[in-house]
Amino acid sequence: MGSPGTARRRRGHVFQALPSGAMTAGGWGVGLVVTAFILGTPYLVFGFHSPSLHLVLDTVDGCVALLLAYLLHGRFVRTDRLQDLLLAQGMLLLALAGLGLTLLLDALPAARPDTLGVWLPLSLRLLGALFILASALTGDRTAGSRIAVWGRAMPWLLLIAAFALLAPNRDLLPPALAASPPPSAQRPVITGHALMLVSHALTALCFGVASVAFAVQASRRHDELLRWVGPALALGACARVNYLLFPSLYSDWLYTGDLLRTGCYLLLLVGAGREIREYWASQARAAVLEDRRRLARELHDGVVQELGYIRAEARGGLRDPRTADRIVASTDRALDEARAAIDALGHGVDEPLAAMLQRAARQVSERHGGRLEAELDLSVTADAEQRHALVRITREAVSNALRHGRAQQVVLTVARGERGRRLAVRDDGLGFDVEAARREARGYGLTSMHDRALALPGTLMIESGRGRGTEVSVRW
Repeated sequence: MGSPGTARRRRGHVFQALPSGAMTAGGWGVGLVVTAFILGTPYLVFGFHSPSLHLVLDTVDGCVALLLAYLLHGRFVRTDRLQDLLLAQGMLLLALAGLGLTLLLDALPAARPDTLGVWLPLSLRLLGALFILASALTGDRTAGSRIAVWGRAMPWLLLIAAFALLAPNRDLLPPALAASPPPSAQRPVITGHALMLVSHALTALCFGVASVAFAVQASRRHDELLRWVGPALALGACARVNYLLFPSLYSDWLYTGDLLRTGCYLLLLVGAGREIREYWASQARAAVLEDRRRLARELHDGVVQELGYIRAEARGGLRDPRTADRIVASTDRALDEARAAIDALGHGVDEPLAAMLQRAARQVSERHGGRLEAELDLSVTADAEQRHALVRITREAVSNALRHGRAQQVVLTVARGERGRRLAVRDDGLGFDVEAARREARGYGLTSMHDRALALPGTLMIESGRGRGTEVSVRW
């Protein structure tokens, strides 16, 4: 039996495997099915008078919107992307409409709850929906310094402007709702002021378009937060449709629209949790990469320099040529190992595999005075362990071609074919008897390459002959 942590990780992998389009389609499916179910069951009692629960849901929704606005603003500081700024300000407006206005309107005892208490939050929610739609349509554009300053101030300016416009004229505002919605209905209760109904319809349209746009962008950019924003806004759009049919948002009645809206914010809360996890994971990766680079610098400045000195002294100072050759060969192998470690530590896993293999082959060929040509497909990928094994196979194959095969030119090929991915090292050297080399002690390098290829998992093929060069190829 697995541990609870293992079970949670498995569930997380399941959600990560779901395409963003499928998650958004699921959100739309739930919202539309719930709405159709309510419309198709005229004798079902689906409205409940619960002021306390209504207040709790409003508070939770506002807190989630505020948390997400904070996280998105932090992302904007890191990325300078206009989309993050607009989405953060849209969420802030939704949070202000649900949380901040409650305290603000309580300070105005003369304000009627069906006039200013409706029109002011309604205005801010519509403005927030417009910001979210603009964010979805902006894409990957960056924000200049002037836009960033105005973007941060805009929600507060809009709040002040709406309050300054509506509060002095609160006695002139028409009632938004003629009466509190009934506890049940046999048909939709499309009631209220026309502007309120139009506002719900526009908000639903904004959320719906943004939902689809965010789903497309999440699939293209592999953005974990946007994967959850898409289905959340789908539920939010369906909630607005329910508010249009059964206006309960500004009453003490709890309807399906309120439940769909809370479902929207719960999905946003999951997205916020994913964003926090991704942030700390990126911080951990950055710390590990910095340590790797530091170790690479220390290896280069210490071990490699000392080995280079030993090699030079052994070549020039020992009288026995055979002893000098053995020491130089041993030093060359140590240098290869040290440079391979520096190469692995100093570069991240985001580098294309073909570029990494080309660099490894070039380092060995330059050391032994050979020419390198490369035929590379940069789209070929491999995981971290496979990359390490392929680099070692490449270095070994190039080194053998130049040192033992006396090759003048080595051709490195990285390609993708019908039978999988392929790495090949071909040279114009002397060639050798493959079977004889495997039986002798010098066949250890060939055995090592074969074992590394099997561990990929993959296959290693060596084609060679006296006077016709060698080709070492790996398929995985």
